[in-house]
Amino acid sequence: MPRRIFASRLARVAQALLVAAVVCFSLGATDTEARFNKIGSKLMCTCGCAQSLLGCDHVGCPNRGGEMDQLRTGIANGQSDAAILQGFVQQYGAIVLAAPTTQGFDLVAWIMPFAVALLALLGTVFLVRHWAKQQPKLAVAKGPSSPAEDAMRERIRRETGIE
Repeated sequence: MPRRIFASRLARVAQALLVAAVVCFSLGATDTEARFNKIGSKLMCTCGCAQSLLGCDHVGCPNRGGEMDQLRTGIANGQSDAAILQGFVQQYGAIVLAAPTTQGFDLVAWIMPFAVALLALLGTVFLVRHWAKQQPKLAVAKGPSSPAEDAMRERIRRETGIE
């Protein structure tokens, strides 16, 4: 009998967690302000201020209001995020996107900074190795030293206090 009670309680807890998860995801999907902010941060203002659509602080910006209205209209019409972004790209060009896409030639914009940094690092390593090979080698003392050299070393040791 206790196993049956435990199993039913466990089933009810699992159902409650499932319902809670569904509610959380559905609330996030219908929050238009969060969606507006999410999509708006992916767009640039086309007035030439080089700021995101939501961050444009250009006083009297001629484009910001219309673009924000267009974004609100797309969200209100139930368009997907991709469809809204694609509509902006069709109207204003790819320059309206805050970040380049990860497809086609735009992928180069993501890869090139890392590739250049890697090439610069490799070039530096090879250059330092080349310089290290070009350094003159120290000559190795050959044969016994002369009595004058021995006397000089002894004098240096006494004057510096090194034993």
